[in-house]
Amino acid sequence: MLCVRSRQLILSVLLLCSGVSLSAQNALKTKFSSTNVYTGIEVGSKGVKMSVIEMGKNAKSTGAFHILKDTSVNTDFISFTDPSFDATLEGITALYNKALNEYRIPSKRIFTVISSGVKMQAEKDKKTEWINRLINSFRQKTGEPGRQVEVVDVEKEARLSHLGIIPESRRYNTFLIDIGSGNTKGGFFPFGNKQDFRLFQLNWGTKSTANATEKRLETDQGLINYNRQLQRVLAGAENGEIIYAVNSSGAFPLSDNIAVSGGIAWAVSTLCHPELTDQPIVSVSFDELKKFCEKIYADYNAYSPANLGKNLKLGIEKETAVKEIERVHKVFDQRAIMAGAGLLLKIMRQFESSFDTKTFYLIKNGQVGWVSAYVDDVMED
Repeated sequence: MLCVRSRQLILSVLLLCSGVSLSAQNALKTKFSSTNVYTGIEVGSKGVKMSVIEMGKNAKSTGAFHILKDTSVNTDFISFTDPSFDATLEGITALYNKALNEYRIPSKRIFTVISSGVKMQAEKDKKTEWINRLINSFRQKTGEPGRQVEVVDVEKEARLSHLGIIPESRRYNTFLIDIGSGNTKGGFFPFGNKQDFRLFQLNWGTKSTANATEKRLETDQGLINYNRQLQRVLAGAENGEIIYAVNSSGAFPLSDNIAVSGGIAWAVSTLCHPELTDQPIVSVSFDELKKFCEKIYADYNAYSPANLGKNLKLGIEKETAVKEIERVHKVFDQRAIMAGAGLLLKIMRQFESSFDTKTFYLIKNGQVGWVSAYVDDVMED
């Protein structure tokens, strides 16, 4: 096990290498005049997300970008119902119009994509036509019949996430795990170049795990039964996919660092360490996450903004931290956190047995990283 000093040293290096700026999130301007500002709008399993970022100097080598705005609309598109379709269409159109008209970002610098989680779920449910209908309806509503709305496959999404989140200095020794709403993807670059990417993939995400649990509840909708069924779903995922995926990933011994991104990584790091709200990367051990999973079920109120805020020092830092905790609770309810954190625990458990380190690095706001990598791809093309 790494000593505390070593853990702090590695974390400090990662923080120095990471170019993600969290402080700019709320410094929103009504107009972005810089030619280095881009917008990414993604239709995911849970809803529609928009990220406005400013690419920093030497972004390709340092991974430097500043988050100017990060917002989302929960629409549950993968339920594939008429109400969820209408809400998703309204959400993507509204966010696009806001970027174009309010933030004055040119259309050519607004990228629109459908996530791999949506693609996979649609294929599984034989609902691919819903995606095509959404894209065509969006083009019609925006008056851009030729607008590109790419349906990203899981390997490209994982590769873009790695390129956008992990700086070049850590690119070839970091294994990334990105837990989304509908699936989990990630991997690493085994040969020291960014063309060859080894994919890590699971058909489980925070939302799909919660959905699978909900389907098993039947007449007993109580929390006790939810937890019981969740453990069964997670055990099935672990035995059916996770063990094999980790063992066949080839991550050991080529990867020195394990980084985890996605909404649940942000939620867990914020609730476990609210005192580190201003830090873009937080280290969490397997044992620490295990205790968190037990407590989020047994004593959810302990993670309320009021209770977590009691242990924080008065000042701007406390105010910022409490607001971030409140934001977590708006995005995830108790059951969603249980599902996402439980899935993360099962994944970490398998990596724990293969790696010397027992510390994992949770990356906040990693979901916006794909935008910078997408921009780089477009520029190279």
